[in-house]
Amino acid sequence: MQIPAPFDYVRATTVENALELLARHGPESRVIAGGHSLIPMMKLRLSRPEWLIDINDLFELDFILRDGGELRIGALTRHSTLLESDEIARLFPIVRDAELVIADPVVRNRGTIGGSLCQADPAEDLSTVCDVLGAVAVVRGPGGERSLAMQDFHRGPYQTAVGQDELLCEVRIPIKARSGSAYEKVERRVGDWAVGAAGASVTLAEDGSIADAAVGLTALGLEHTITEAAGLLRGKRPAEELFADAGRLAAEACDPVADQRGPVDYKRHLADELTRRVLRQACARAAQPAAQTQEG
Repeated sequence: MQIPAPFDYVRATTVENALELLARHGPESRVIAGGHSLIPMMKLRLSRPEWLIDINDLFELDFILRDGGELRIGALTRHSTLLESDEIARLFPIVRDAELVIADPVVRNRGTIGGSLCQADPAEDLSTVCDVLGAVAVVRGPGGERSLAMQDFHRGPYQTAVGQDELLCEVRIPIKARSGSAYEKVERRVGDWAVGAAGASVTLAEDGSIADAAVGLTALGLEHTITEAAGLLRGKRPAEELFADAGRLAAEACDPVADQRGPVDYKRHLADELTRRVLRQACARAAQPAAQTQEG
């Protein structure tokens, strides 16, 4: 039986209290919410915190709120809440696409968006989703509040810009009219980590051409969006030939590693094919009448 190393436990009551506890207990303290990533690491003794600070009582971080031109999502919002939100499905269908293939109901009922982003696992789905949507992470600490684009928030595999004495409090996603998004994932079995996945967000101009686009990959050796693909797509009308060109760029840009989930060539093929699929779906969604009134 795998048992974590000894640790002490305390339950935070507010965000301010959680920050006080992090400052008091220092580098050997860790925040826990859903715990589906941290607890297995503790059982394997890959992580040995001396203090666990439970933030499950911080209901102030559990919300979905439309605020002007952006949607604000609290860091403690559960996967199941994201999956069941009709507003999120309407504004950002990529989120529901991803949530449908994240683990299983048990994990989705306890896991949080904040925990997923802070884990920064290269095979974690919501990092790609937030990246292509242009989301901003709001982090609070002793020095106050700061906002970080996903490119600055994620510094590499299992590394984020959140300091030891800081807390991710919310994610803000800009709302754009005539926009669509999509996410597709290949996994060995239902609920598994991705062999490969792709996400895309597209905004159409009045004439139907692509005004802006973002493409990202999961578990395929690419930390952030593919800038070359965005440049290729911008200003052009959606077409199969265009999607094929973007897919080839994605295959070239990724840097997959051969492992038990597949060889490099297969993973590059996934980058190509999945990029085509999500762009096709995102453009179709952006052209739907419902996408015209997202700012209204």
